[in-house]
Amino acid sequence: MKTLGKQTPQDVEGVPPWPAPDEADNASSTDEKMDPDSGVKRGLKNRHLSMMALAGIIGPGLLVGAGGALSNGGPASLIIGFGVIGIIAFSIMQSLGEMTTLYPGGGAFISLGERMVDKAFSVAVGWNYFLIWATVLANEYNVITSIMTFWSDTVPVWGFFLIFWFAFLAFQLLGVEAFGEAEFWLALFKILGLTAFFIFSIIYAAGGLIGQEDSLGFRYWRDPGPFNNNGFRGVATVFVFCSTFYAGVESVAVAATETRNPGRAVPQAIKQVFWRIIFVYMGSAFFFGLTCPADADDLTNGPSRALESPMTIAIQNAGWEGGVNLINAFIFITCLSACNSSIYIGSRTVLYMAQSGKAPRFLGWTDKRGVPLFAILLTNAFGALSMMNISTGASEAYTYIVNLSGVSTFLVWGSISFIHIRFRAAWKAQNRDPADLPFRSMLYPWNAYFGLAANIFLAFVQGWTHLAPFNAANFVDAYILLPLFPIIWIGFKFIKKTKFMRAEQVDLDSGRRVDLDKKGVVVSDESDVEGGAARPEKPWWKKITGAL
Repeated sequence: MKTLGKQTPQDVEGVPPWPAPDEADNASSTDEKMDPDSGVKRGLKNRHLSMMALAGIIGPGLLVGAGGALSNGGPASLIIGFGVIGIIAFSIMQSLGEMTTLYPGGGAFISLGERMVDKAFSVAVGWNYFLIWATVLANEYNVITSIMTFWSDTVPVWGFFLIFWFAFLAFQLLGVEAFGEAEFWLALFKILGLTAFFIFSIIYAAGGLIGQEDSLGFRYWRDPGPFNNNGFRGVATVFVFCSTFYAGVESVAVAATETRNPGRAVPQAIKQVFWRIIFVYMGSAFFFGLTCPADADDLTNGPSRALESPMTIAIQNAGWEGGVNLINAFIFITCLSACNSSIYIGSRTVLYMAQSGKAPRFLGWTDKRGVPLFAILLTNAFGALSMMNISTGASEAYTYIVNLSGVSTFLVWGSISFIHIRFRAAWKAQNRDPADLPFRSMLYPWNAYFGLAANIFLAFVQGWTHLAPFNAANFVDAYILLPLFPIIWIGFKFIKKTKFMRAEQVDLDSGRRVDLDKKGVVVSDESDVEGGAARPEKPWWKKITGAL
């Protein structure tokens, strides 16, 4: 991997090979904005990455999929599931933030898997991660075509699919700046929309709606009950749904290569994840369970042309039958963001894999504007999986695809924790000081080992509810991707004869780069940007929330 600037004898001691200010200033503006290793353009601003971390990828997975989770587990299970997966996600992001701030190169944790562990391991992680976004994208096309056919059935499902398929393809070809700007405003819209629903829920529960005779309170916690009569079995089922809802919090690492100032933007985005967990996920879990009964038939058995959201049912139960169109419009707009982001993440994943010999070489090509055309085409093609809803119905198709992506999320997250453990082992073996890291993971090593153990556990138990009574189809759907990881890892290792990296051999110097808007300055979470003076140690609550 290339490095910027000239190395000095200090590089051996762990000092980053940052380019001197005069060298950075002499670089042309065009060359400066293009990543020399991957060919992509560094066009994402700090605010783009922060908003992606706060509300990116949020779409049908949360707004529609939460209905299936609520139906299976009840309101208490929903809160428990979101809370447990949220703690795991926070742990993963701490590990990822430490590594990505230091190495914002293409491929993120996939390329770091090769550097810290083994190339075969990296291949397994990369293809599992790509499968997450292939299946998530299919689900988003499933939702967006279902909404359109709900509004008008004059155009068939496949017709709407083709219209949006070409529209999203055309938008992706505009470049990363267009993607970043669209995601910023769409994510802001999602935050405002959820805020409006939360306010409605508070008023509805308190009995403050016009014409409302009595307050709702916690009625649905009493009947059908906090666990919807399913006990721990329902809680276990919710974990699969929640893993899919949370998938995407790690996407800021994939976008780091195309960010102007990763040294500042990545730690800032990592800290936004805390508010995403508290406001978006925990807030949704609480208010969905408060305003929508878990035994509502439409949550899982809605019309074949529509996908019911807890938000839709809540508004209809409150007396506004026409509210379904308002919520569908909100879900439709979030779908635009979710589809756009899924294509972006999936295409960049396969792009970086191709450039490092983990995928067919032609997928690693980018045009002069830094757009990976072939990688985008391949990723978008997987959206055709959504067409299974023609024969199965939208709700059933959604459940099938969620189960496929859930186990892959646990495997990828567990791999990130393992890569972090290997990174710290190499850092220690080469006598590096953790205080030199621009961003340090909280509670290391406990958070990394917790993330590894929790994700392995959930990957194996997430489908146990299909064992008794045994349901062969659902069991295969839940576990079919689990053996894929070791098969790819062992198979590639056997064919290519790759070797496990020893801690003393790990390259800890290449792959760093200076922020474009802070030339020659190492932007550190623990140091002052202007003078490099050490800042006083922040209290734990400020580290978690990102408060200044």
